[in-house]
Amino acid sequence: MEGSNDPPKKILENMKTLSIIVPVYNEEESLSMLLEQWISHCKEYDWRFIIVDDGSTDGTQALLVDYLEQETLTVIHHKINKGYGAAIKSGIRTANSEYVVTIDGDGQHSLDSVGDLLQVIEGTDADMVIGTRVNIKNLSMREIGKWIIKWISRIIIPNHIKDLNSGMKIYRTELARKYMMTCPNTMAFSDIISLTFLHNCCLVLEAPINVMPRKGGKSTISYKTGIDTVVEIINIVMLFNPLRLFIPISLIFILAGLSWGLPIFLDGRGLSTGSLFALIIGFISILLGLIAEQLSQLRQLQIELNDENQ
Repeated sequence: MEGSNDPPKKILENMKTLSIIVPVYNEEESLSMLLEQWISHCKEYDWRFIIVDDGSTDGTQALLVDYLEQETLTVIHHKINKGYGAAIKSGIRTANSEYVVTIDGDGQHSLDSVGDLLQVIEGTDADMVIGTRVNIKNLSMREIGKWIIKWISRIIIPNHIKDLNSGMKIYRTELARKYMMTCPNTMAFSDIISLTFLHNCCLVLEAPINVMPRKGGKSTISYKTGIDTVVEIINIVMLFNPLRLFIPISLIFILAGLSWGLPIFLDGRGLSTGSLFALIIGFISILLGLIAEQLSQLRQLQIELNDENQ
């Protein structure tokens, strides 16, 4: 049919249902134990397996060379370490499948859970399904940090997601390509891509998964990851809904100014300098919020136009 947006029949015939994307950085020890098992599993289900080596400095690249002949495996090498999010973006750009799923390269995620997530997204027509880790019981500083991030994200972009930054997610590939452009190249990608889907009124669901101990290597997540994530959440609000940030700030200053200055004014002592200062900040915050909202709408329109032109 003329004017149809459907992919050509030849492309559909060559398109797989699922691509598994694994970003790795110095995971030689884990990959040596898991790679053959992962490749065998993907062959069985006719899934594409994409490993993105994000500038590893150990023997990861040399290890992957031995598997380049595997038809189901695609290996992407970054010359330098670009970041967790950048590695996932490279994998998404390469994927030729209806869905993409991300898992960590340290062996914590089981490919059996991948099948579970695929069943959920196909059965519910969801746009994203997050693998919620149900067997994490320890109250470590990292878990406390994740709770704080989740609390902040719910204030800024209302959601009921329990495990926002789970590394195991399945997406519709076309939407992942569209929304990844607004996401950072850092570890914060995992949180921000979820919030981006939520903000754009996509159907985001959760499904339980179990995680296993690392097979080897050392985690690169630190307290800096949490700080980076909070900053990126604020950035994503400034991109999509800046008034949600500016209006509470302006109300706080306006109410503070009124509560401080009104009793003084009614007492006949004139206007308080401090209360006037708070009121001015409050009104300036509203104006800045309105300007930011206009810029946000223009930026989103530009993203939509770029997506239509691709």
